[in-house]
Amino acid sequence: MLSRGSNARLSGMAFRSRVPTLLLSMFATFASIYVAGRLWQDAQNRVYLIEELDKITGQGHSAISVDDTLKIIACREQQKKLAALEMELAAAVQKGFTWARSTETNGTHSKKRPLVVIGILTKFGRNNNRDAIRKAWMGTGGALKKLENQKGIIARFVIGRSANRGDQFDQAIDSENRKTNDILILDDHVEAPEEYPKKAKLFFAYAAEKWDAEFYAKVNDDVYVNIDAFGATLATHMDKPRVYIGCMKSGEVFSEPGHKWYEPDWWKFGDKRSYFRHASGEMYVISQALAKFIMINRAILRTYAHDDVSAGSWFIGLDVKHVDEAKFCCSSWSSGAVCAGV
Repeated sequence: MLSRGSNARLSGMAFRSRVPTLLLSMFATFASIYVAGRLWQDAQNRVYLIEELDKITGQGHSAISVDDTLKIIACREQQKKLAALEMELAAAVQKGFTWARSTETNGTHSKKRPLVVIGILTKFGRNNNRDAIRKAWMGTGGALKKLENQKGIIARFVIGRSANRGDQFDQAIDSENRKTNDILILDDHVEAPEEYPKKAKLFFAYAAEKWDAEFYAKVNDDVYVNIDAFGATLATHMDKPRVYIGCMKSGEVFSEPGHKWYEPDWWKFGDKRSYFRHASGEMYVISQALAKFIMINRAILRTYAHDDVSAGSWFIGLDVKHVDEAKFCCSSWSSGAVCAGV
């Protein structure tokens, strides 16, 4: 039988044993609340960051979709294949293989890609020049077709429309074209001396859309072209994907408004006022890739006072092979020359 003192001691021991348990429970409770609060705060931070990222990348859409990622991967694979093919091609050329004109296959028929499209830029009232070119080297009717089919050379006169649409100038050109069928009429271009560089740009853009040729040439309507020498010269440059061929020069920039060759943007060419290297305007040639470049970017390509300077400016920032071809210097006729001024 326990005494009163023994009972008191047992009660004190039980009380002391409950105190640590209560403290531990309280600590655990506070710890749980603290951890839960931190987790909730982290979750809120993540939600906020996700919302801000969505705002930046496009209202809840991923910056790069799965389709875009697959396209990027596919492009990289194509680039690797293209690089491998270019290496194989370079090796084949070194071993003596030569280039041949490309062909297009349509069902059972194959068609050779034209070698060059020649745009002869002309003006109203220059029908005598056009007739002289037809008789000298371009031909008409069957001869013109033969030039296209046998030599792959397409030649067309290039002209715009009169400022007074439908007047006698337009009617004369339409009438002439009905007889000869060798004039490319740029309906969106208005003939004017200051618009000549834009006409050259529109010719390249239109020709690249209409004809899938290896090269595209711009020629003045007072230039004689040796067709055989011209074709042979172009054939030597078939291995250059981006080539700009002509009689390269760098002339003076004239800032006097009354001068024949006045350049309104003369201040853009530096203190020495000298044009960058470009092909002379009597005749120059560009490869298909450059013609396509003009076609795609025609709306934003700047033109200057002269078409040859304008063309040179379009290629100066590109990876283009500039070929200074003496045979294209039309002002100095020599043996084997491609052209001559008349």
